Order: sequence, then C-alpha cells, then structure tokens
Amino acid sequence: MADQVGAGPAMRSPERWLVVLRIAVGVWFAKAIFTKLSVTLAWGFLPVPTASDRWLHVMPILVTKYAEGNPLGFFRDFLLHSVVPNTQTYAQLTALGEAAVGLGLVFGCFTTLASAIGLVLVVNYGLAVQWQGSAQQGFHYMLISTLVVILATRAGRVCGVDGWVRVHRPGSWLARLPFG
Repeated sequence: MADQVGAGPAMRSPERWLVVLRIAVGVWFAKAIFTKLSVTLAWGFLPVPTASDRWLHVMPILVTKYAEGNPLGFFRDFLLHSVVPNTQTYAQLTALGEAAVGLGLVFGCFTTLASAIGLVLVVNYGLAVQWQGSAQQGFHYMLISTLVVILATRAGRVCGVDGWVRVHRPGSWLARLPFG
C-alpha cells in the first residue's frame, strides 16, 4: 500500500500508539486517586477507599452550578432531583469509578470494561457542562471519541494485563472474559 502513487508512508506500529493513547487517558482518570479519594478504616481496622471529604463538599456545589444553566431539561432535572439529594452516593461512584477506569486503562486490565465505564462517566459529565461553551464540548467530544477507539480496539491486549493473560494463561477464566 505504501508503494502506491499518492499513498503516504504506512503507520508504524499502530497498536503501540494505541497503548500510548490508552495510558494517557488512563492517567487523566487516575488523577482521581489523588484528588477525589481517601482511605477510611471500616470496622476500625480495614482500609477502604472512599470519596474524600473535599470531594464530598465540592461535588454538590459543582453539580448545582452545572444544573442551573443547563438547557437540557431532562438532565437538569436528573442533576437537581437525583444527584444533588444523593451526593454521598454519587460522590462515591464518581471517585471510585474514575480511579477504577484510570487504573484499568493505565495497566491494560479489563480494558473494555474500564473504557465502557469511562464512557458512561464522560457522557454524563459532557451532558452536565456542554452548555458552558465550545471548549467543554470539544474536550468531552475528544474524550468520548478516544474511549470509543480504546473500547473498540481492545487496547489492553498490547502492553497490558489483558494481553499478558491471553498469552500466558489462554485457558483461564480471565482470558475468556469479554472485558479485556
């Protein structure tokens, strides 16, 4: 193909560039480990990741702000009548979800599941802030597109735990799961 007239050079190692993309997006999500999570001792001795006090305080303020000007009535109602009254639950879900997506993408572990969860999060974040301008729209559009590519290509199969399991343990139940 590269020898055809008018055809440019073939891309070298596209699967490795998908690894770079997967890890870059994973690092963006993994920042939630430091910005939205803390550790709580369950039953006084078992360390469990939970949403940080800072995130529990800031999230309802942000969500209310996003809902105030949102022209999408159904989503504004969802934010005001579901998310805001249940901020404890949604703060836990977003903090743990972002951390899980980040770790899954960085390590290429359960990559299709991680990217699907990330896609759900980003679509919701995008619906919340899309009315704030083209920068918000563009950022979420690009992140959604990137997650779709990572999901569709199963990017964890190269330089990731998903690929390692398929090569070294092909008969294991992990290799048979459709999440990687």
